[in-house]
Amino acid sequence: MDHIDRAGGRFVTVLPRNRLEDAEFRQWIQTNTPDWTCVWDRPNPRHSDGPRDCWYVFRAPLLSAEAWPVVWVWSPLLTLRQEARRRRNIAAAIEEFQQLRARLAGSKTRLRGAAEIDLQIKVILEKHHVARYLKVRRTVREEHKYRQTRRGRPGPETAYRKITRRRFDIEWTTDEQAIAYDHSSDGMYPLVTNDRSLSPAQVLEAHKGQPMIEKRFEQVKTVHEIAPVFLKDEGRIEAFFTLYFLALLVQALIERELRLAMKRENIDELPLYPEQRQCARPTTEQILRLFSLAERHRLIDGAHTVQVFDVPLTELQRQLLRLLGVPEDVFRPPD
Repeated sequence: MDHIDRAGGRFVTVLPRNRLEDAEFRQWIQTNTPDWTCVWDRPNPRHSDGPRDCWYVFRAPLLSAEAWPVVWVWSPLLTLRQEARRRRNIAAAIEEFQQLRARLAGSKTRLRGAAEIDLQIKVILEKHHVARYLKVRRTVREEHKYRQTRRGRPGPETAYRKITRRRFDIEWTTDEQAIAYDHSSDGMYPLVTNDRSLSPAQVLEAHKGQPMIEKRFEQVKTVHEIAPVFLKDEGRIEAFFTLYFLALLVQALIERELRLAMKRENIDELPLYPEQRQCARPTTEQILRLFSLAERHRLIDGAHTVQVFDVPLTELQRQLLRLLGVPEDVFRPPD
């Protein structure tokens, strides 16, 4: 972020959870109520009869460590989802602890070492992300049995000896204070920006507009199959981003050209999906897939080309070329 700011760029991004600013606000909200401002109030996107989709913003009184504005966002729908997720995780972890306790109580259990049991507890807590809410303790339970000191039928004078066997057990409790603490800030997350001219509402709008950009970067990994690389030099990072940007730009221009042509010629859909299913918003991936089947065969005699055989283009391929303004000659060998 500092490099983007020094280079004159602007950004809006989510402040990481491990930053001090995040912890300070979540502590502050335990005894204070932010002056939230409603930015959006829309119907529930998934359930018509569900609670409305409202989004609130609040500018934090303190700046970030870099002296940038911090805007907190709150969504009541996100609050409900986080509460439900926490309950599911706690319930799933308790169920696994009950199964672990049953294994420890079994006569043929293989979990006999303290270190092995502690590892199982740690795995369950980390798997369900509930180490903060469940406090698990390994205990030792004693089982007592009495046996005769000598063989024979027991009688009034029979002596017995006490045999004590120690077995491991586990106990757990729910940390209600930790749950209540996190519940106070459920559905909230901070945004940081270096553009001080933006209002909190504009910061949220810029943040919500990023999925369109992020979708393009998702296509970088899928359509273009660009592999991750580890770079330290900032100049090389910028160079790679430039190449990525050019690839995404070409992809976006192809889609834009085709969609504008479809609108101009009143074409609602094209059969670009597999099995010739209709597509209302063609993507570059579908176009490239269609033309990946184009073929050309050459009959060669030594170093001399005897004849070139071109597989005829389909009607759909010709239609796409016409809509994109690409002549069919590019798919034919030069004279």
